[in-house]
Amino acid sequence: MGWYTDSQEPITLLDSEPEPDVVVVRGDTRQYLDRHPGPADVALVIEVADTTLQRDRTSKKRAYARAGIPVYWIVNLGNEQIEVYTQPLGEAEQADYAQRQDYERLTVVPVAINDVEVGTLAVEALLP
Repeated sequence: MGWYTDSQEPITLLDSEPEPDVVVVRGDTRQYLDRHPGPADVALVIEVADTTLQRDRTSKKRAYARAGIPVYWIVNLGNEQIEVYTQPLGEAEQADYAQRQDYERLTVVPVAINDVEVGTLAVEALLP
């Protein structure tokens, strides 16, 4: 079974339906004609943050961690870096990610699906 990327389309979490900037979803779009992808279908969520950075680091990060989304990236435009959050844990308002790794403009960020690195992306290519 493959994966595809989507943008600005809803995913269904336990208590909300956010529309991430980019999401990597299991399968293909035909599987989701009658429902939105849920946490078990999602390998990676990416939010691009400038004015939304505080919300992306707090309420959105908690929601994704609470749902068990395995990898969450924030493309932090202000600091010219990508923040990669992994290992979701906890429940309710205590939900968070156990690991955070920042990747600066001149580095590459590994892209992992199911804990397997499937490629890399140059951080600079994702920044303006």
